[in-house]
Amino acid sequence: MERKEFRDLATPAEARAAIDSLSLEGGLERVSLEDARGRVLAARLDAELDVPGFDRASLDGYALRARDTFGADEADPARLEVVGEVHAGEEPDVAVEEGQAVEISTGAVMPDGADAMVPVERTDTDADGSEVLVRTSVAPGDNVMFAGADVAAGERALGPGTQVTPRDIGLLSALGIDEIPVRAPPTVGIVSTGDELVRPGEDLHSDRGEIYDVNSYTIAAGVEDAGGEAVLYPHAGDEQDEMERILREAAEECDLVLSSGSTSASAVDVIYRVIEEQGELLLHGVSVKPGKPMLVGRLQNSAYVGLPGYPVSAMMVFRTFVAPAIREAAGVPEPRAATVAGTMAREERYEEGRMRLMPVGLIEDSDGETLVYPVDKGSGATTSLAEADGVVEVGPETDYLEEGESVTVRLFSPDVRPPTLLGVGEDDPTLNRLLDGLENPRYLSVGTRPGLRRLREGVPDVAVAAGPLDREIRAATAAESERASGRAIDAEELGRWDREWGLITRAGNPREVEGLADLIERDLRFVNRTSDSGLRSSLESALESVAADRDASARDLRESIDGFDLGLRAHESPARKVIAGEADVALGLRETADRLDLGFVPVDEQPVRALANPDRTSKESVRELAAALEAEFGTEADD
Repeated sequence: MERKEFRDLATPAEARAAIDSLSLEGGLERVSLEDARGRVLAARLDAELDVPGFDRASLDGYALRARDTFGADEADPARLEVVGEVHAGEEPDVAVEEGQAVEISTGAVMPDGADAMVPVERTDTDADGSEVLVRTSVAPGDNVMFAGADVAAGERALGPGTQVTPRDIGLLSALGIDEIPVRAPPTVGIVSTGDELVRPGEDLHSDRGEIYDVNSYTIAAGVEDAGGEAVLYPHAGDEQDEMERILREAAEECDLVLSSGSTSASAVDVIYRVIEEQGELLLHGVSVKPGKPMLVGRLQNSAYVGLPGYPVSAMMVFRTFVAPAIREAAGVPEPRAATVAGTMAREERYEEGRMRLMPVGLIEDSDGETLVYPVDKGSGATTSLAEADGVVEVGPETDYLEEGESVTVRLFSPDVRPPTLLGVGEDDPTLNRLLDGLENPRYLSVGTRPGLRRLREGVPDVAVAAGPLDREIRAATAAESERASGRAIDAEELGRWDREWGLITRAGNPREVEGLADLIERDLRFVNRTSDSGLRSSLESALESVAADRDASARDLRESIDGFDLGLRAHESPARKVIAGEADVALGLRETADRLDLGFVPVDEQPVRALANPDRTSKESVRELAAALEAEFGTEADD
């Protein structure tokens, strides 16, 4: 199959213009008031009656002629004859003449002859209720809502483009309107492509390279947030006929078709050929990262946008280029307060000459100032979205962002709240339990070494380190503003605990593993942790001790272990390889083995330390974590 080449990439402005040239509108429809909330009016609505449609009392009291109260006060009240009463929902059967009053309820129709009313609190009645003493004077119109005072017949009630709120529904109800014309939301067909995709809930065969379909659901949620109506279609394989069939079906039924995947310049990505043959391809390739292989075109009578396959790329392109067009078609305004200003927590370099859509997280320092840090594990990592709060657009002319440089973050939604605590470092079950007791923490499990590196850069509030450390942790306070030089790290230890580590085996330990010597001397398939992990550091330290006892090379011992270089990131991942039968032994924690009902051969204990950024020790969330650690483990002296 002929390979499609990216040649002249469109600019972001050209991509927006291409999408704007498409027709995404869903037309008009009428909905009942029960279904009107959040919908957008398609036409002006005028009042066809007065609201209220009659003069009504605003309070409980007495309807009367204002001039009969002139001069009345506490010392010299006006004495009026009570000639009847009127309640809400009744038609008055009495009229008010000179020297008379009518008892009236809130909301009741004012009787003929009355031009004001006095609250019951400013009156007294005689024993038989035949007369009322009015202890205040009132003017004509006092405590009366006249017909049309709320809305007058013929007035403009709501205009086109109004997004209907509960208050608007109340007004429409008062006008007697039970059905309104609204814009129909654009229907958006969503098609994920790729032979490797499996719907969540179905069986996954990782040995065949299958992955769960992330894009269909994240994009559908984005469509709904933007005011569109998402329609999910079965995912299409990489064969052109199948892809064409599903895309044509979506185009027949929807105003816009969004596909994800099969847009890059590889020999197996054929979707652009389907669009060229069955519609019109307006654009292929945009100068933006992530998201270069974007497609824009028409398919039959439907608009079409092809998103990249990687989840981060797909969502960045959707939020930047497609969501605004859906909101425009649906008549939904741009989310209010969807941006926030902050400063870069550290320097970030970028020299690719394309606009970059950089996922970022937010955190507040001790003074409440917003710091911004990149969250980017690559386009294929869905956690880059889950761990980020918004996006910073970096222009193609920008080579780097300096630490402390002001940036504007476009939030993923207006209700995004920065985490109260940002922690990084070692993945640990005990720590996870403690974090559950804090309000809105965020913890990035990056491993001990990267966690310490980020702490040294001053980004997180807390770093958690396990095992032997290759650099000094130097006690510091917030007053010591200068960062440690060399290999030392300024930090304040909040607490520490020990955890037992060793070798995880199948339940019952059928291979009769007894210790590290078995890994070296026997034919066992082993799964390690990544080199950034504190567990890996403890294992390597233990192997060095074994090597010293044997007068051997630690490197030779490592190379003798089948699978030593196969490192997995999370603390449970190696154990799950044992469960799947892909390994005999895995590096792990006793707590992990117990939770998964696996065998465990202890090797040693390792310390775990929670280290605070010295500039953040006064933050309430850091103090709360310190209190939780003290309650759990007590305090220990620093090493």
